[in-house]
Amino acid sequence: MKKLILLFLVTIQFGLAQNRLDFKSLRYDEDYSKIENDSNSTFLDRIKYIPLTKDENLSLSLGGELRSQYQYFNNENWGDTANDSDGFLLNRALFHLDTKYKKSFRLFAQIQSSTAISRIDPSPVDKNELDIHQLFMDLNFQLNESDVTFRLGRQEFMYGSQRLIAVREGPNSRQAFDAVKMIWKYKNLKTDLFYSQFVKNNFGNFNDRLNPNTKFYGIYNVINKVPLIQNVDLYYLGLDKKTASFNSISGEEKRHSIGTRIWSKNKNWNYDFETVFQFGSIENQSIQAWTASLYTNYQFNQLKFKPKLGLKTELISGDKATDDNKLQTFNPLFPRGAYFGLAAILGPSNLYDIHPSIELKINDKMSFAADYDFFWRFSKSDGIYQPNTTLIYSSANSTQRYIGSQLGASIDYDIQKWFALKIEATWFNAGSYLKEVSAGKDILFTAATLAYYF
Repeated sequence: MKKLILLFLVTIQFGLAQNRLDFKSLRYDEDYSKIENDSNSTFLDRIKYIPLTKDENLSLSLGGELRSQYQYFNNENWGDTANDSDGFLLNRALFHLDTKYKKSFRLFAQIQSSTAISRIDPSPVDKNELDIHQLFMDLNFQLNESDVTFRLGRQEFMYGSQRLIAVREGPNSRQAFDAVKMIWKYKNLKTDLFYSQFVKNNFGNFNDRLNPNTKFYGIYNVINKVPLIQNVDLYYLGLDKKTASFNSISGEEKRHSIGTRIWSKNKNWNYDFETVFQFGSIENQSIQAWTASLYTNYQFNQLKFKPKLGLKTELISGDKATDDNKLQTFNPLFPRGAYFGLAAILGPSNLYDIHPSIELKINDKMSFAADYDFFWRFSKSDGIYQPNTTLIYSSANSTQRYIGSQLGASIDYDIQKWFALKIEATWFNAGSYLKEVSAGKDILFTAATLAYYF
């Protein structure tokens, strides 16, 4: 821990003057080949692009992240845990190196260390002491007017709005896949074709090995500059899972998802509509599940604080009956861990919600956001789930539909592009369903996150 703090302080000292770096959610998407090292270059500028040969055909880029996050729960799991309150510290360290030869070859490696201090009964998502998080190579080709990349190895996935495939940024350990992927880019079209095995986190050091229990494959297409609607995503995703469990059934799951997303990003008005249909089988039952989501917001750039008003609503199917030989529970696959906020109280299965929000830009570095989410069970014959589809409460003891409401607020302060502070709070008011199946206490959650990127 002392070494981590020392590295953190030294890195801050070296990075105070830098402002030319462009950090991305997927760090392997960063390109610093055009950085010019001059008399004003800082240490961080220089490590982002290190020529290894005189002709600069071979180069190296270094980077990472240090994040400390304090979380506090009061009445976690609506009062059904042993302790009424729990405060703990989560630390995450990521370090990567990116080696490139011209535009034809690349080797990307990243290690991750996630620790939990004072957390009662942490999960491997909270605590994964040291492991290889990413290690892959790229082979790039130009084929007529298109670019083709073959990627092999452990890697992060992130697609669309991250409703189905995300890096799991909110929790302490990000998620990765052991995969082979082909990426094809042609004008306004990008296609990813992949086959993978999900990397399951384990306590300890360097033990997140190949995991044949969960296979994930598919094709994801993004079409930009479409007349009238701007952007369209079209995709197919397949999931083979040896052991899956839902409200009424457990067993081997083979699930197929076909979806589309229509979205735009403008100066003022943005929208994001997505719908997914799922089919397949689990044990002796057929799967017939679906979801539809709409998010739209409008930003008043002419007003003080540039307020952005948003509204999101989702319909997410649940199992209609426990004895009809069909499963209608939607599986969100590998979504954002903090799907409805960092507290990650609920996951997107068997519910519908209405979610208004507002964002205010206090100044160039600080913003404030607040949202209020109302949740109902989509089907009274199904329970409620965590983001990873682990069942929280079943349908057995209640006929109530209303789950509750969640009020959230956060302040983001970008001290510099490399240094960020976020403070957030969530209050979940338990509804009639939760009062029948649990202790029914309201949840209070607060968190403070300090992150440094280099």
